[in-house]
Amino acid sequence: MKQKRQGDRERHVGRVPVKNAGKVLKGRAEAAGKPPGTLMHIGERQVENPVITMIAYNDAEVTTRRLSDLRECLPFRKSCRVVWINIDGLHDTTLIAQAGEVFGIDPLTLEDILHTGQRAKLEDFDRFLYLVLQMIEFSEGALGITREQLSIILAEGLVVTFQEKPGDMFDAVRQRIGNPSTKVRRFGADFLAYALIDAVVDHCLTILEEIENTLDRLEEELLEDYNRETFESIYSLKRELIILRKSVWPLREAVGSLMRDEFKVVGDSVEPYFRDVYDHIILVIDTVEVFRDIVTGMQENYLAGVNNRMNEVMKFLTMIATIFMPLSFIAGLYGMNFHYMPELGWRWGYFAVLGLMGLIVLGMVRFYRSRKWF
Repeated sequence: MKQKRQGDRERHVGRVPVKNAGKVLKGRAEAAGKPPGTLMHIGERQVENPVITMIAYNDAEVTTRRLSDLRECLPFRKSCRVVWINIDGLHDTTLIAQAGEVFGIDPLTLEDILHTGQRAKLEDFDRFLYLVLQMIEFSEGALGITREQLSIILAEGLVVTFQEKPGDMFDAVRQRIGNPSTKVRRFGADFLAYALIDAVVDHCLTILEEIENTLDRLEEELLEDYNRETFESIYSLKRELIILRKSVWPLREAVGSLMRDEFKVVGDSVEPYFRDVYDHIILVIDTVEVFRDIVTGMQENYLAGVNNRMNEVMKFLTMIATIFMPLSFIAGLYGMNFHYMPELGWRWGYFAVLGLMGLIVLGMVRFYRSRKWF
């Protein structure tokens, strides 16, 4: 039974098994009927034990530490300008509940953090902002897109990120924090939140470059041979583009709100940077739409090529059948075996009939060639 469930989570594109990472709903039925604010993790368990890391910094120094308890960060909130807490692993509801207690996060927000697969959105709680978005990864070999939910809590001097598993695209941000001359060191927590969102969006642009290379490869394969495996790969890629669009499109509204609206924890000096992220999101969405049109055109080209090939085969078979129609008539006529049929007693009748058949074949082939039917 376990092997069967594992097989159900995989599908095949050509001969390449692809994990069904683009699943739209992740066990939402499990939360049906539960009271609001019930802390229950929905999604796959990605790590064995959650990992808590802290980066606290000001103009003079940066402190990086792995925490065993979230309360260990409280002294740094008083001595540092910005404290960034990152939690990898969402299945431990006790830890998430402690985060709500330490940082003052309400139960409904904690519920959204635990329910993976959330639509990108922004919620204002005056004391803090809650932003949820999807981090995207692309596997060119399997033609699959994987999504990981990232939840960001932005408060005064504090950023808390919740990830499903270790590993992200924030290494460049961490390196910039270590450099005292960068803007992320001089600005507050709102600029750090911008840097994290910008890293996620820029990674989407990198993924789109990989998808573009994959599209070029599939297009070349399609022009060389209209095979079934290439068509299945194209269909799989189109499905993944739909998932990518679903993940990025709502982020446009959330970042647009950060750019336009007034929030207590977002300074005016950071709003232009969110405008830059908004432009990148528009670029991602437009590129996804273009790629979807290209994939749709490739599917249509495949179907047109298959139909043309079938028409060529049918035309060839029709010409063969047409050539044999008069031959069958002649053979059937002389196969009636009447005793007084003409030419039956002629010594050269058999060879004459064969010659007549040959002339008919040559004449019909010449006629087809004159019409450029082959």
